[in-house]
Amino acid sequence: MNEGIRTFTANGAITAHSRVKVSSGTTTTPPQVELAGSGEQHIGYAEYAVATGELVAVRIRNYNGTVEAIAGEALAKGAVLYGAAAGKVKDTSAGSAIGIALEEATADGDIIEVVDFTVMSTTAATVSVADTGGFTSAATVEAALAEIYQDLVTAQATITVPLGAITQEDGTALTKQATTVAGYSQLGNKETVIDIPVNCSAGEALGFSIPVPQDLDNTADITVHVLAGKAADLDTLTLDCEVYPSAAGDVGNADIQDTAAQAITAAVSELVFTCGADGVLAAPGTLSVVLTLGGTNDGDAVYIYGAWIEYTKAILAS
Repeated sequence: MNEGIRTFTANGAITAHSRVKVSSGTTTTPPQVELAGSGEQHIGYAEYAVATGELVAVRIRNYNGTVEAIAGEALAKGAVLYGAAAGKVKDTSAGSAIGIALEEATADGDIIEVVDFTVMSTTAATVSVADTGGFTSAATVEAALAEIYQDLVTAQATITVPLGAITQEDGTALTKQATTVAGYSQLGNKETVIDIPVNCSAGEALGFSIPVPQDLDNTADITVHVLAGKAADLDTLTLDCEVYPSAAGDVGNADIQDTAAQAITAAVSELVFTCGADGVLAAPGTLSVVLTLGGTNDGDAVYIYGAWIEYTKAILAS
């Protein structure tokens, strides 16, 4: 029984202190070994350099003490090491971590002292990701999992609000815009908008109600977004927002929207209104939203191009 130094047959030229692995399908006695590549595990380190076909002594990986290895790049003392090409070591993630550098390497080819791990690393932060599909820039399992979880709880979940779902505040349905009553218009035979006309007599306050999604995280803010603009820049006008939450057994609540009225500009802009988490109710429930024009629009029509709500998703248990 070998106790730490084992003789093998070189399958290709082998450099002193290089990491080696058993060659696939070897039938020779002693078995063949060859240089371990990037991200590959090794069985040990060559004690000296040999040509192909020659016998080589290998310091087996579970042998006592530290080993000497060949740096594949500049390395800091204490760096976590991975397998590099041509039997070398590096600190760039590839496969599982294989050891720790005890000496600094200033360049490719330096010989350094290494503590070699005798078991494969299972720590998520030191096991690399083989991302053959190019789906992530994460280099380790831990970083890839963090990216996945971050996506699961992203704040970019959206509830769309069709223009057709918006009515006057009292529930009166909007129709094609006419006279001084707000309604639908097509601008220049292009965009369809809600048109709040000059000297509006009905429709300066608009409303809609939406159900709360089951995956809503009620510990996070909700934001109401409105894309709005003016026909010109003749009036100083604002848009205010009120949001009233309802839930099972919890109705008649006060406005939870915290943002002041937003200025409407001639250039279409996104107006964002924030509902603080302290007023958000857990699903199931609804949100009733009221949008109110502020200022005197005796010279400008106001156009509502669209509305939506953004919320944070929660990870559901079932």
